[in-house]
Amino acid sequence: MPTFEGAPHKARQMAESFGVDAERYDRTRPAYPDAMVERIVAASPGPEVLDVGCGTGLAARQFRSAGCRVLGVEPDARMAAFARRGGIEVEVATFEAWHPAGRTFDAVVAGTAWHWVDPVAGAVKAAEVLRPGGRLAAFWHVFEPPPAVSESLAAVYRKVLPGFPPQDGAPPKSALDGYRPLLDKAADGIREAGAFGEPEEWRFDWQRFYTRDEWLDQLPTSGLLTRLPPDTLSEMLAEVGAAIDAIGGGFTVAYVTVVVTAARL
Repeated sequence: MPTFEGAPHKARQMAESFGVDAERYDRTRPAYPDAMVERIVAASPGPEVLDVGCGTGLAARQFRSAGCRVLGVEPDARMAAFARRGGIEVEVATFEAWHPAGRTFDAVVAGTAWHWVDPVAGAVKAAEVLRPGGRLAAFWHVFEPPPAVSESLAAVYRKVLPGFPPQDGAPPKSALDGYRPLLDKAADGIREAGAFGEPEEWRFDWQRFYTRDEWLDQLPTSGLLTRLPPDTLSEMLAEVGAAIDAIGGGFTVAYVTVVVTAARL
């Protein structure tokens, strides 16, 4: 997962590219484990939740189903409009620029979005709007296809997008290792804010089987692929589809949903 350190303009361009096809994003991105939602709710002092970078409302709807009242903050107006159609109240702004207008919350959550927020400024802002004992919880899906699948897909990426992904030094031993700098950066930002207890890391393991069509449907919503020229994207999808056909037409992905969380002092 790229963090785009030192390149805020590129980071913003990437963050705002996900709204190009908000319906596909909402349809294909996996939900978060119910056990994760339940644990965050149980560890918070009340039901008022602020969802930072709420996107199309994927996590917000899950917290609403768990009995919470949810307000979303989302910088992309297209994503916010989709979330509103699902009944989520959303205000369009970056979290750093958003004005709480005196409102406070029991939990500030961010599903696959906190890496777009300055980790220190974001934690400071979260502390300002959290009630005493309120919880900041940032979480991400980390996924890892079987090794044979990963190798086939990596070969396609190298063929269609030479030089991507860039390799600086030895590659990570696992997908979770690849996310470690991002997770550590989030935890360090919470510590530096000086308003929280020691950050914890919660882990939820699960699996999902993808058919060829399901994998191809979600692929255009990921990272760099949201900004590929149409011809290059079509080539990528055709090559990936052929690679999946060659290994039997589907595969099981091991997911770990990781939460970096701390309580407001």
